[in-house]
Amino acid sequence: MTHTYAVVLAAGQGTRMKSKLYKVLHPVCGKPMVEHVVDHIEGIGVERIVTIVGHGAEKVQDQLGSRSEYALQEQQLGTAHAVLQADAALGKLVGTTLVICGDTPLIRPETMTALLAHHQETSAKATILTGIPEDPTGYGRILRNSDGHVERIVEQKDASAEEQLVKEINSGTYCFDNEALFAALKLVKNDNSQGEYYLPDVIEILKSQGNIVSAFATDDFEETLGVNDRVALSQAETLMRKRIIEKHMRNGVTIINPANTYISADAIIGSDTVLQPGVMIEGASEVGEDCLIGPNSQITNSKIGHRTTVHSSVVTESVIGEDTAVGPFAHIRPNSEIGNEAKIGNFVEIKKTKLGNQSKVSHLSYIGDAEVGERVNVGCGTITVNYDGKNKFLTTIEDDSFVGCNSNLVAPVKIGQGAYVAAGSTITKDVPAQALSIGRARQENKEGYAQKLKLK
Repeated sequence: MTHTYAVVLAAGQGTRMKSKLYKVLHPVCGKPMVEHVVDHIEGIGVERIVTIVGHGAEKVQDQLGSRSEYALQEQQLGTAHAVLQADAALGKLVGTTLVICGDTPLIRPETMTALLAHHQETSAKATILTGIPEDPTGYGRILRNSDGHVERIVEQKDASAEEQLVKEINSGTYCFDNEALFAALKLVKNDNSQGEYYLPDVIEILKSQGNIVSAFATDDFEETLGVNDRVALSQAETLMRKRIIEKHMRNGVTIINPANTYISADAIIGSDTVLQPGVMIEGASEVGEDCLIGPNSQITNSKIGHRTTVHSSVVTESVIGEDTAVGPFAHIRPNSEIGNEAKIGNFVEIKKTKLGNQSKVSHLSYIGDAEVGERVNVGCGTITVNYDGKNKFLTTIEDDSFVGCNSNLVAPVKIGQGAYVAAGSTITKDVPAQALSIGRARQENKEGYAQKLKLK
C-alpha cells in the first residue's frame, strides 16, 4: 500500500481579508477553514500532515494542536518555497504527498481520495485537481495531450484564442510522488516579476524530465473555491451550510426552512427531529431523535436528549435530558444539567444548575448555582440569591420539595426533602425535611385607610 502524506499551505497573511485574524482561522460554519481542511485530510487516512505556517503561526498551532506537524515559512516567497519548508519532515520519505491550501475548506474527502486513486492509476509523478467552471475567465487553463495527460498549464493572459475556449482550470490542489516533488522543488527559480517560487513550476520541471503529469477533474467546481476575501468567505459559508443541511435532511431530519437554518459542521442531529425556522445549532452540539427545536432557538455546544422540545430559547454548554420541555424564551446558561421529563418554562434563566428528573421551573424565575432534586416544583418568580457581591453560593433543593411563588432563597441554603416554602418567602436558613417554612412579614389590614391616601 502506498504511503500518503499531506502538506497544508497556511502561511499567507491574507491581506485581502482586511482582518486582524489570521486568514485560515476565519470560521466557516463555526470552524476555522484550516481545521476543515485537516478534518478532511484525516478522513482519507494520511500518515503525516505538515502545516506550513507563517504569520500567526502560534495561533494555527493552538487551533490544530497535535493533529499536525508544523514548518515555518519565515519569508513569504511563494507556494513552492512554502512546500519546500516541509523537506525536513517529508523530503526523504517514499510515497504520495497531497498539497492543499488551508483556505479551501470545501474540498471533500471523497474528492481527495479520488484524486489520489487517479494519481496511482495513471502512474503520474504529479496530478492536478482541476475544475470546470461555467466561466473560466481569469484562471489558468489545463491543456491535455492526446493521452489525456497534462501537456501544460497556460495562464489566461498567455493563452491563445483557441486555448481560452478550454474550460478546465487549475484548482491549486495537487498530489505528487514525494521524492520527485522535493527534488523538483530545489530546481524552481524565482525569475519572475514577483521574485517568488511558484508551485506550478514543479509541473513544468517534471514534464521536462519526461514524467507523466495527470489531471483529475472534480464534478463540483464549487468545492475548489479558495477564500481570499470576505466575499469568498460568505460564499464558502453558504455552500458549506447548504451541504451540511442537505446531509442532515438525507439522514432523516426535517428542516422547515433550510435557507433560514444554521447548523455547524460538527453538530449531530437524530432522525425525525424537526428544526423550525431560525434555528441555530452551533459548535459540537448533539440533538437526539424525535426532538422539536422551535423557532429562533440557539443551541451551542450542548446535548439535547430524545423527544425533547426547545422552543424559542437559548441553550449554551449544557445538557438537557429526554422528554423535557424548554421555553418559550428560556435561557439555559453554561454548566447546567436538566434531567428527564423536566419543565423549564417561559422567561426562566438557569445557570450552573443541576435540575433533577420530573422537576419544574415553569416561569419567570432565576435558578443559579443550585442543585435541585427530582420532582421539585419551583413556583413563579422564584430567585436563588446566589451572589453577595464577592462570591457565589450554592442553593440545594432536595427531592419532592415545593417552592411557592415569588420566593427568595438566599444562598447558602438548603431546602430539605419534601419541604414546602410558602409563597412570598425570603429564606435565609435551612428548611428541614417535611417542614413548612414561611419567611415573610405578617399581613396587616388598616380599614378605611385608603381614603387618607387619595389626593384631590
